[in-house]
Order: sequence, then structure tokens, then C-alpha cells
Amino acid sequence: MRRLLEGLAPYAEFGRVGFVNILAFRLRYFTGIITYSLNVTIYYFIWKAIYHPGQSIAGYNMPQMITYVCAGWIIRSFYTNTIDQEMAYEVIEGRIAMDLIKPVSVPWMWISRAMGESAFRLGLLTLPTAFVVAFVFPMQGPASREDLLLFLFATLGSFFLMGAIGVLIGTCAIPLKSILALVRAKQWVIELLSGLLLPMPFFPEKFRAVLAWLPFEHIAYTPLQIYLGKLGRTQALHALAAEWLWVIVLLALAHAWWNHSLRRITIQGG
Repeated sequence: MRRLLEGLAPYAEFGRVGFVNILAFRLRYFTGIITYSLNVTIYYFIWKAIYHPGQSIAGYNMPQMITYVCAGWIIRSFYTNTIDQEMAYEVIEGRIAMDLIKPVSVPWMWISRAMGESAFRLGLLTLPTAFVVAFVFPMQGPASREDLLLFLFATLGSFFLMGAIGVLIGTCAIPLKSILALVRAKQWVIELLSGLLLPMPFFPEKFRAVLAWLPFEHIAYTPLQIYLGKLGRTQALHALAAEWLWVIVLLALAHAWWNHSLRRITIQGG
């Protein structure tokens, strides 16, 4: 146990550093509350224009869809990260060399930093955004106390999915050097395929069958389905098991891709 704690100590420090570094950008999170609230406002009026009173579309009535939108943007403020962007800049500027001499796992170092940042986001962005959104819009509460607990566990899985994807994309900077366009493309693809912008039942059936074999829907769609109580207890547990299985698979792939890329790394800048 002592060795385990000693091995985890550096990553706890990286998490603390990630938390402290964000203190320099507090204004960004205050403006982030406004930005996320505007996003919810835009989608609220879009869906309000689409729905007729009492109408249900793809299994969602108007109150459920508004709750889906509100909760979706709230959890996005928690699980999102900039691992890939920061890795890209470090490779471009040559600062990645300093990470390589540290006696730690570099992928887990980045994920630990993101954990510190998300802890900061939780207090200064996610919770204030949730308060503002719930006050302004008719957002429903979770279907039950058990669904709330499963929803929180699923949201934690969303963070690790995004962290693993961030490391996978960020590592591409080693062979490609510049991946800023790839990072932007990743952001748009994930927002669409995760179910944040549009629930999965709104996609064509054949397209949904393909997406079911990919990890993206577990980032937003799975937690939101649990929150709304649209999954029975067994279904929710199966969805959580699939989500965390993808977490393990993507983290393993991220480590393997990182170790492979290090064989041909070229340090630029200085």
C-alpha cells in the first residue's frame, strides 16, 4: 500500500498543478458561464420552434428535450479538456523534451493535470452554470436518486473517455508535428457523435447501428439517458459497463500509441 501511494503521489501533484494553473484564467470561466448559458438558450428556442404542444419526437417530449439540452451542456463543462491542444503546443515548441525526462507516465501526467482542471471547472464553471440554467429554463430533476448516482458515475466515465481521446489525438503531434486542424475536427465530430447536439434516436437507424459500436455515444448520450430515466436499471448498468470498458480500451490504446510514437520522435524548438 505504501508503494502504491508513493507511486500515485506524483500524479496527485500533477493534478494540483493543473488546478492551480487554471487560477490564472478565472475570467475565462466566468465568461464560460455566459457562453454555456447562451448555447442552452439557442438550442432551447430551436427545439421550442420544432415541437408542438404535447408533441413527442423520437421518444422525447418537450420537457425531456429541454432537460436533455440543459444537462448535456452542464456536464460538457466538466468533462471537456485541452490535453491534445497542450500536447500539440509542447511538441511544436520542443517543450515535450522536459516531459520525457520525468520518471512518470506522460499520458497519465496529462490526464492528471486534466483532472485538476476539471476539479476547478466543477466549482467555478459547472455548478454555477447548472444553477443559472436550472433557474432560467424549465429543467427537470433526475428521474430518481439512483439514476442521479449512476448519472454522476457515467459523467466521470465521460471525463476519462475524453482524456483518453485527448491523449490519442495529442500524440499524433509527434509524427504529424502540427495537429491543430485535427483537434478542431475532433471537437466537432465528438459534439455530434456523442449525442450532445442531437440524441441518438434522431439519427438514421443504420447510422445508429454503426455508432453503437463506437465509444462516442457514451460521452454524452449515455449519461443523459440515465439522468432522464430512459434506461431501466439493468440497461443502465449494461451501458455503464460498456462505457467503462471503452475507458480501459482507449486508455490502453493511448499508452500503446504513445510508446510507439516515441520511437520516431524528433524534438523541435527549444
